[in-house]
Amino acid sequence: MVGGGGGRQRVATMLPYLVKTLRKESIKPSNRTLPSLRRTFSLYDQINLIDTVPEDQLRFQWYGDTGFTVNGVKYEGSLLVVENKLMTWAPNTFSEITPESLSVFKILRPVPEILILGCGRHIQPVSPQLRQFIRSTGMKLEAIDSRNAASTYNILNEEGRPVAAALLPYGVAS
Repeated sequence: MVGGGGGRQRVATMLPYLVKTLRKESIKPSNRTLPSLRRTFSLYDQINLIDTVPEDQLRFQWYGDTGFTVNGVKYEGSLLVVENKLMTWAPNTFSEITPESLSVFKILRPVPEILILGCGRHIQPVSPQLRQFIRSTGMKLEAIDSRNAASTYNILNEEGRPVAAALLPYGVAS
């Protein structure tokens, strides 16, 4: 193989610079619309000129410090999304996310493949007890900031994957 690992080394040396640069850039409040990555990367959408989402499919369109817009409807506070059903969710801070706050997954069948946990503005470490609970339900866990959690939910849902999301508003800092 020509070039061996030289490209990897170059990428590895540039990664800290890229992360540092991305951290310096702030998100402007006026640019909180979530793009459709499917539209960007899918050949299907390049052919299909009508970019619509089926009525029974939920799609996060906007996020803010206090809530989200899903399918044109603005919701304040935290949200739990399961099987294309949307519910308000009690936790207001990351520390309030417990196995009890996610107890719906004890009885839900079929169990989603993955739970996307939107931690608010920043990624938070998930407690071992919460990880164990989620694992015991048969789901995988992805804990990320709420902006990326909403986008990830959109992508996986558009792919038809069984996915759930538990999201704190983006303005939650801890």
